[in-house]
Amino acid sequence: MLTITLIILLLTCVISFTAFSNEKVINDLIFYPTAITNHNQWYRFITCGFIHADFMHLAFNMYTFYLFGGMVEQAFTMIYGDIGKVLYIIMYLTSLVVCLLPTYFAHRNNYYYRSLGASGAVSAVIFIGIFLYPTMGMGIFPIPFHIPAFIFGPLYLGISAYLAKKGHGNINHSAHIWGAVYGIVFLVITSQFLSGFRPLGRFVEEVTNYFR
Repeated sequence: MLTITLIILLLTCVISFTAFSNEKVINDLIFYPTAITNHNQWYRFITCGFIHADFMHLAFNMYTFYLFGGMVEQAFTMIYGDIGKVLYIIMYLTSLVVCLLPTYFAHRNNYYYRSLGASGAVSAVIFIGIFLYPTMGMGIFPIPFHIPAFIFGPLYLGISAYLAKKGHGNINHSAHIWGAVYGIVFLVITSQFLSGFRPLGRFVEEVTNYFR
């Protein structure tokens, strides 16, 4: 069955592979703040999430998205009913935008700054999964064993915040952080108004039961 997750994954792979050998595609789709500031190319907030720097970048993002996306997509269907899949698409696309807003305001006049990849949206999906299933086991390098998701989440955000402050490498750690936060906020707010499910209460209950 072709799920929304698989459609997004396949579309991202096709566009990314096309961009690997076509610099014009990269230039047209990449997140380039000054192009947004000076030419109102707002679409770049979303299109940059469908291209990647190289095969490993693409493979890591899409493998992680595949692991969590199916689980979260199914949960959306259970929580929201018929509109679940639509909300899942909206969540993914809007997370691409929201996760880059701090980056945009920090670099809106920086002609040398560019960013690409789906990491912010993937972080949103991961943290929705963590919030829905906080006691599932997750691995984090170099720890040689699985830890509960509710512990993994803060560790991941803490490491990302540290690396963002240090400006480590070419990775946009800020997008990871804001994507994660947005995913949880999206889940909590939409659940409040569009379903009877209360994820915050469920999260607290699951974590509390873990220590009993």
